[in-house]
Amino acid sequence: MSEDSFKNWRMILFVSVLAIVMIASSHSADKKVYDIARLGNEAKELRSAFIDGRGRLMELKKESVVSLKMKAKGLKTSEVPPQKIIVKPQQN
Repeated sequence: MSEDSFKNWRMILFVSVLAIVMIASSHSADKKVYDIARLGNEAKELRSAFIDGRGRLMELKKESVVSLKMKAKGLKTSEVPPQKIIVKPQQN
């Protein structure tokens, strides 16, 4: 009788340990799913911030915006167009 009882306790213990491992595995998988979702949202936010910053930079690089800011500092656009300087190579 005691031998059958020991076998039953071993089986109960094995099933209990198996159930605990299954629960831990499920919690680990859920945590990974939440982390993936959080990182996906963070990536979307960073991409949105990047696109917004790039748009503001493109606006600031416009010649009209630069000339207005320079006019406020007392500088103006040159009336004389720039000239290209060509250096001819020397022949020996």
